[in-house]
Amino acid sequence: MAETETGANSRREQRGVVIPMGGGLSVLEGLFVAAAGASSGGAVVAPPHPEFGGSMDSPVVNELAWSCQRAGLASLCFNWRGVGASSGRLSGDPGEAAEDYSAALEHLTESVEGAVVACGYSWGAATAVRAALGAERVARALLVAPPAGMLDAEVLRGFGGEVLVIVGEADQFAPPGELGPLVASLDRAEFVTVPGADHFFAAGLGAISRAAGEWLARTG
Repeated sequence: MAETETGANSRREQRGVVIPMGGGLSVLEGLFVAAAGASSGGAVVAPPHPEFGGSMDSPVVNELAWSCQRAGLASLCFNWRGVGASSGRLSGDPGEAAEDYSAALEHLTESVEGAVVACGYSWGAATAVRAALGAERVARALLVAPPAGMLDAEVLRGFGGEVLVIVGEADQFAPPGELGPLVASLDRAEFVTVPGADHFFAAGLGAISRAAGEWLARTG
């Protein structure tokens, strides 16, 4: 277990965890980050596409985890099957990705009380909202740069909870011009565009943190 001081009145705690999969056939590598102070729920943060280097080491994934931590939520990041120390075969199959996310979600809900936020970046964002559909304790979805072709309006409407979508102004895979109208058509959704950022957020991590933190505080 590693502990790092982040200020006079704030301490964050993180530890590696092993997430069992259904049937006990494989496990996923995860990182649990405790909430700052008393926890009021948790969040599962999904990384980008595993076949394009997506892992829980992504700066955007880490930014989301710390944003949740500062908002009083515990968080669980994880690696897809076949990535890092996660067992199994590397897969880009959406159904298998949903199974991975669901396993992480089950693991977190056994560890913390309260409502859970479904979070993800890029391909992980699209997976998060699909996997969270119908999950009893998932009340909010925080989606960063979900690819336009993978974000289904009917799935979002079926989710029914509060939704925040954050995209870069110059995102070529999650263009604001396509996603903005989709989000605007939902009853409980907000849309934030990060100036000067593209899909990979070499710039704009601070803007993700601010938007996520404000939304989490407002909808919590």
